[in-house]
Amino acid sequence: MRWTVHGERTLYDSDWMRLTLVDVELPSGERFEHHVVRFPQEASGTVVRDPQRGILMLRRHRFTVDTFAWEVPAGSVDHGESPEDAARRETAEETGWRPGPLRALGSFHPMPGSVDQTFHLFEADGAEQVGEPDPDEAAAVEWKPEDEVRRMLRDGSITDGLSLVALYRALEA
Repeated sequence: MRWTVHGERTLYDSDWMRLTLVDVELPSGERFEHHVVRFPQEASGTVVRDPQRGILMLRRHRFTVDTFAWEVPAGSVDHGESPEDAARRETAEETGWRPGPLRALGSFHPMPGSVDQTFHLFEADGAEQVGEPDPDEAAAVEWKPEDEVRRMLRDGSITDGLSLVALYRALEA
């Protein structure tokens, strides 16, 4: 039983996102306008693991919720770039570490009821330090022991949805 889409109109549009109102009809016949946030770019994130160092994490401030939290490196997939290449680039830019070979952990939609964003998740074994982290991206970059990351997942120190899904998928594998 699919919803029927009768049309869509844009309320706001930028390079980063578009807010639309979609005219939908439920299987019951009820019809209404539903807000949808459309993202022109997908995103990729990477769980970088090293047997000696742990898991590569960055601490950053998110002004929209005014909090600092630990995250895995992640960011937008540029036009013409593969999700895997974006994962490598974002890891190096945000942390100063170039990840080893990547393995896909899958993809997901964080809020498919109102947002069309797609997140691609990867895991890498090890990394090579190639520079310094971007100070606009990270307040701190640290290798965290796996047991500490598990504790952080339990105690709420990690709040970013992409990081939560990526870490749970990597740690369960």
